[in-house]
Amino acid sequence: MDKSPRLSLPYILPSQAQKHLPHNEALDLLDCLVQLTVEMEAQSPPAEARNGECYVVIPGATGAWSGYHGMIATLRDGAWSFWQPLPGYRAWFRAEAALKVFDGVNWIRPALPQVLTPQRLGIGATPDDYNRLLVSSPATLLNHAGNSHRVTINKAATGETASILFQSNWSGRAEMGLAGSDSFSFKVSSDGGNWNTALHIRPDGAVDQTMRPLGRVRNEAGSTLVTSGSITGFSTVSLEQGGISLGSMLAGGGKPVIIPIEGLYQLHLKVTVSASSTYHVSLNRETGETLTTLRFPSSAPVSLSGSTVASLAAGEKLVLAHQGTATVTEGPAETELTLIRL
Repeated sequence: MDKSPRLSLPYILPSQAQKHLPHNEALDLLDCLVQLTVEMEAQSPPAEARNGECYVVIPGATGAWSGYHGMIATLRDGAWSFWQPLPGYRAWFRAEAALKVFDGVNWIRPALPQVLTPQRLGIGATPDDYNRLLVSSPATLLNHAGNSHRVTINKAATGETASILFQSNWSGRAEMGLAGSDSFSFKVSSDGGNWNTALHIRPDGAVDQTMRPLGRVRNEAGSTLVTSGSITGFSTVSLEQGGISLGSMLAGGGKPVIIPIEGLYQLHLKVTVSASSTYHVSLNRETGETLTTLRFPSSAPVSLSGSTVASLAAGEKLVLAHQGTATVTEGPAETELTLIRL
């Protein structure tokens, strides 16, 4: 045997003439294959290749590389030398900035280990100490491995947060999850600083929509004599949610109801009178348009109710318009208007 079994380095044999030749050939081989760096994969010798550079010859090789595809070509003193890589050889491919392994046929990127526990991982982006997993991609697919798939977000304690945040140009616009409590909530923001809770689900399953306009407006307990043609309103708001409020005092008494947000509303009016004479009351827009009307008989006392659905604009005001004369009974469960945004 005149060569080493793995790298085929030539041995200096007994009584070897010109011992420096096999020795220098072995050094050349070591210089090429140890800490192997491949400039690129190519079919033909680069015109400006430098001494000592290595290339992987691919199929279709021409010129001085013809017939050497699959081998490593290195330029030594102006001449090309070729070596056959063995399975398991590793090389740094400079043009691709990648480490590859020879599998016996092709140079491939080494597979990741079955168990990988990096401190930070970036896919298409650079992670940092806070965003330790960072993905920059047109889409992200999380697929099942069998039948089902579950994504778990865990927090340390009730007062902490486990949520998904949606941003626009790196400014928060929507968030859903367990934000500072064990109740599930949906929050929205127009500026990333001020947040409104649109939906709140308690652990017992009860649902609250704190920003959904919902309210009941009434007058204080007692009785009021109303005359034909008068316009009145209300004095108090109960069950207030979502910004329902009252405006300035009307000449006939009470205040108009101010609609906080545009939308479709269910309006339920209840009026109780203790005495009347050909009397009816209408729920009107402040502009005068009638939304619903209650018509009372001459007998009293009596309580009537009526409902309607109307599209209302933000800032619009609702009032009561009276025709005929009646004594209206005020107070809880006597005369009231309930508003619910649908």
